[in-house]
Order: sequence, then C-alpha cells, then structure tokens
Amino acid sequence: MEKPRDKLGLVLHDAARAMRRAFERRAVRLGLSSAQWRLLVHLWREGQATQARLAELLEIEPISVSRLVDRMETAGWVQRLPDPTDRRVRIIAPTERMAEARDEILYMADEIYGVALGGFQPAEREALMLALGRLIENLNDDEAAAVAPAREANR
Repeated sequence: MEKPRDKLGLVLHDAARAMRRAFERRAVRLGLSSAQWRLLVHLWREGQATQARLAELLEIEPISVSRLVDRMETAGWVQRLPDPTDRRVRIIAPTERMAEARDEILYMADEIYGVALGGFQPAEREALMLALGRLIENLNDDEAAAVAPAREANR
C-alpha cells in the first residue's frame, strides 16, 4: 500500500515548505517573510522588474505583489522607480539595504542547504540536483508542448 509520503507532489511540496519554514526561522532577525525573501531573490536575479513580472515569477496575483512591495518599500528593501517607456508602470528595484543584507541572506541559505542535505554523500547531492533539474525540464517541455497546439488553434 502506497503511503501519502510516497507521492511525488506531496514530497516536493513538503520539502519546499520545510525549507521555507527553516529560512523564516532564521530570517526573522532581518524582519523578512518567506514571500519577501523570495521577491528579493528574484530581484537579485533580474536586477529590477515590474510588479507584473514579479507577480509572474512569484506566481501570485499582482495586487498581492503590490501589497508586498508596499511593506518592503516602507522597510527600505526596495524602491519604486518610473518606467522610462511607460509612465503607468513602476519598476521595482533593490535598495542599498538589500545590497548590504545580501551576504547575510546568502549565508543563511547556505546554512539551510547544509542542514537539508546533511547526511547526503556528494554523489547523492549531485544525483538529487540532476534528478530535480530533469523533472523541471520534463514539466517545462510538457507545458510548452501543451501550449503550442492552443496557440495554433487561436491563429
């Protein structure tokens, strides 16, 4: 009989939730929620982004991003800048505070990854990362394949 923990989706969800909670326990000293630190990570990767782009990356509604950015702007983590090409749009950009906290946040992430991967041999760690990467590629390829016929039907 298959146990609930044997279901891939549940295991991945539980692992992601456990990592978020571990980070939140450590990030409390910076006053960051998991949604806030995820937004910061996306800004590090993107440099700056519109609220619409952040909503897409975070997979949340634009109004939720707006509220999140409001709190982060008040706390000095991000700033809203005018978009030079569209005056209706605001660009979300990191502040100096965010740049100064980056090393500490990355250290916390490394610490959590160390705990999460405790007891794994280097080959097991590599196999895990390769397997998860392949899983992501498979699902992205499947999504792209499913979207293509819909696009053709709409032409």
